[in-house]
Amino acid sequence: MIHPHTYIHPSAKLAPNVKVDPFTVIHPNVEIGEGTWIGSNVTIMEGARIGKNCRIFPGAVISAIPQDLKFEGEDSLVEIGDSTTIREFVTINRGTKERGKTSVGSNCLIQAYSHIAHDCQIGNNCILTNNTQMAGHVVMGDWSILAGMCAVHQFVQIGQHAYIGGGSLVSKDVPPFIKAARNPLSYAGVNSVGLKRRGFTIERINHILDIYRVLYNKGLNTSQALEFIEEEYPATDERDDILTFVRESGRGIIKRYTKGNNDDDLAI
Repeated sequence: MIHPHTYIHPSAKLAPNVKVDPFTVIHPNVEIGEGTWIGSNVTIMEGARIGKNCRIFPGAVISAIPQDLKFEGEDSLVEIGDSTTIREFVTINRGTKERGKTSVGSNCLIQAYSHIAHDCQIGNNCILTNNTQMAGHVVMGDWSILAGMCAVHQFVQIGQHAYIGGGSLVSKDVPPFIKAARNPLSYAGVNSVGLKRRGFTIERINHILDIYRVLYNKGLNTSQALEFIEEEYPATDERDDILTFVRESGRGIIKRYTKGNNDDDLAI
């Protein structure tokens, strides 16, 4: 159902059962999958590829050109997976020639007033809570959550299943499976609650917890800790994901909180 007070460019491709509310504008070179609802006063610009069964709330602007002085008008995209919800006044900018696209996965929730800049890569089942501001080239793993009013520096990487507390300034990489909080942003234990909700066993959570105790609490530098972990702990997907993430970090990982209690891990 397309409301008569909506403008849709003739070259835009909308599945037959897409619903578009009044006063929305859809530009050329846009594709929208079946079952998606687009609220009123939404602007969807060139290069948007929106999946099935998404919900886009009033005031959102999808696929505007990057806020990047290096942008030279090149063709680029915003790709949004299936069943993702984009709330009021979210802005998602399309990519530049460096990566060619900005991507948001499936089953994500992007809450009101959040901004996703050019070339970001958001995984599946992620949540960006109200007023999250994400600079360019950020990579965010599956099942990660940014609480309200986080600000994420360009090129930061956030590992899968990570949780970052509200109001955080994220200028370093955040490894997978952990909580990060405080100012400056610091390791605050393993995200055990989130992992339990997603079906991780107690044994797997304790395995992750032991690895991070070596990395953050054993008094070793990063290279020594990684070597110790590789030698002393059995190879698992979780161990290898942590080792790979830390070794490939381009900005350096967040540090351990140094005031008060030295071990913020929760007992399992």
